[in-house]
Amino acid sequence: MRKNLKEARQKAGMTQKQVAEYLNVMERHYKALEYGERLGSIKIWDRLEDLFNINQRKLRENVENHHDTKENL
Repeated sequence: MRKNLKEARQKAGMTQKQVAEYLNVMERHYKALEYGERLGSIKIWDRLEDLFNINQRKLRENVENHHDTKENL
């Protein structure tokens, strides 16, 4: 799951459907982005970065790929 993307959407007070409409994509497409099941195009990430005013690298982070164990520090 892309926790930062979900949190940015919620902080903006938007639903998944509203973000999908902003991006001009189907709601299920946006949900797949948020759940980390789709990569998404650069154009979509550029628009999300503009919408939430957060760097797209931060938005794209997957929780499953982020390890905070002492071994990795």
